[in-house]
Amino acid sequence: MVKDVLEEMRIRSLGVIDDAVVELSPGFTAVTGETGAGKTMVVTSLGLLLGGRADPALVRVGADKAIVEGRITVPADASVTARAEEAGAELDDGALLISRTVSAEGRSRAHLGGRSVPVGLLAELADDLVAVHGQSDQQGLLKPSRQRQALDRYAGDEVAVPLAQYAETYRRLKAVSAELEEITTRARERAQEADMLRYGLEEIAAVEPRAGEDAELAEEAERLGHAEALSSAATAAHAALAASPEDPEGIDAATLVAGAQRALEAVRSHDPVLAALADRIGEIGILLGDVAGELAGYVDNLDADPLRLAAVEERRAALGALTRKYGEDVNAVLAWAERSAARLAELDSDDERIEELTAERDALRTELGALAQALTDARTKAAERFAAAVTAELASLAMPHARVSFAVRQTEDPEGIEVGGRTVAYGPTGVDEVELLLAPHPGAPPRPIAKGASGGELSRVMLAVEVVFAGTDPVPTYLFDEVDAGVGGKAAVEIGRRLARLAKTAQVVVVTHLPQVAAFADRQLLVEKTSDGSVTRSGVRVLEGEERIRELSRMLAGQEDSETARAHAEELLATAQADG
Repeated sequence: MVKDVLEEMRIRSLGVIDDAVVELSPGFTAVTGETGAGKTMVVTSLGLLLGGRADPALVRVGADKAIVEGRITVPADASVTARAEEAGAELDDGALLISRTVSAEGRSRAHLGGRSVPVGLLAELADDLVAVHGQSDQQGLLKPSRQRQALDRYAGDEVAVPLAQYAETYRRLKAVSAELEEITTRARERAQEADMLRYGLEEIAAVEPRAGEDAELAEEAERLGHAEALSSAATAAHAALAASPEDPEGIDAATLVAGAQRALEAVRSHDPVLAALADRIGEIGILLGDVAGELAGYVDNLDADPLRLAAVEERRAALGALTRKYGEDVNAVLAWAERSAARLAELDSDDERIEELTAERDALRTELGALAQALTDARTKAAERFAAAVTAELASLAMPHARVSFAVRQTEDPEGIEVGGRTVAYGPTGVDEVELLLAPHPGAPPRPIAKGASGGELSRVMLAVEVVFAGTDPVPTYLFDEVDAGVGGKAAVEIGRRLARLAKTAQVVVVTHLPQVAAFADRQLLVEKTSDGSVTRSGVRVLEGEERIRELSRMLAGQEDSETARAHAEELLATAQADG
């Protein structure tokens, strides 16, 4: 008995289903019912639980939302459990509760273990929980790209390790090739850019600006342009503070302050308040003297040379020409020059860089060729084992003479890489084109399964592939949606028998219309509509005893009461139970 299984699902307002509970066996469950009864809603519901796309068209007419709830038993030490708990989910008695709600407006919500989670998390967990296969998957298997993925999945680390090494080298080669192409194809543009930068740097170098020089010159030009007014103002201020020695009668601030201090000094011994004021007036006198001295020095040093003013304006004009082109001030111009010098050095090294990149590209192409050969060898070995295993499975599915093989080919391309002495096309997953071939009987040439397999044969090939996967990359639950389409008779019995065998190690759920398959199930569920066309809770029920005989009879003959069909149904059940 498997430890982690999908125990049950409750489906409400989804498609034709109004409200139904699907109770699944831990082994093999067959879901049956008349066409249009809603069997495939089981698959759709599980798809929603596993993060599938939410289609508002699935919501039952008249309902505002559809709800699917599932209960999956998971071991406490499973990676799925750890990931769910990281998201805040809690287990309910060893089971993980999952729910998905889809509104009629298209909004979708997901809950995991009682906690709201992104739908993407459900999809992330799905790979470790359930493998879902339907007729669309069969069609997908017809594509060579999917067949290569299937082979790589089967091979495991044998292919995964060299594939990872190849992919990393491939990414590096693409990056180097893109840079090389960018440099070579834009050579003219880069040369023009270099000429522009070189001209600008030469123009700046010719002027030799200094940081902050433009601000200094602006201040100097302001002084030189108003030298006469500045001199007159400074002379008048000096005269007001300190009279000229040639004018002993002049009244100035220094003389008045000195007189005030003398008046207080005469009485300072009588009142400390006046003494303090006298000291402060003395300080004022000293400050007036200092300012008067600086004014006199300013007048003596003031440069009123018109030639210097002309030189300053000329220098400012030269700096202005630079700031108009390269920055809002001289500091910005110098910053531009620094960046441009670095860029010019980069552009001037193009020839050297082209040589380096070309050598690296050629080395990477050689390395990629070797890795591609190793990857091809690994795939070829895995393909032989995979084909042999699938062929053995087909023998147990009433195709004893069928042979499956893989064609691992490469396409020659003069622009490709050299592998095994040939120049072949390559891509992110290697150089191999993988195609699954089927020879259905002795003497028949192997042909692509898209051309060489009938519908029933394709169903059995698909099942055989999945059974082989189950032995190398198992998941707890497998769900097949009419994977037995196009099959009948003895082949259908063999499919039922093989699914029952698979259910010994995994949970298997099959939506089927074949009684030969349903008879091998540990549990058979019947999906049936009521008279108003809906499926209610009681419309999905477990069949046992007489009810199961009646359903198998209906599936065999289209009528439950046919004695012949009943006898055949009883025989099918007996055969299945004997195999079990």
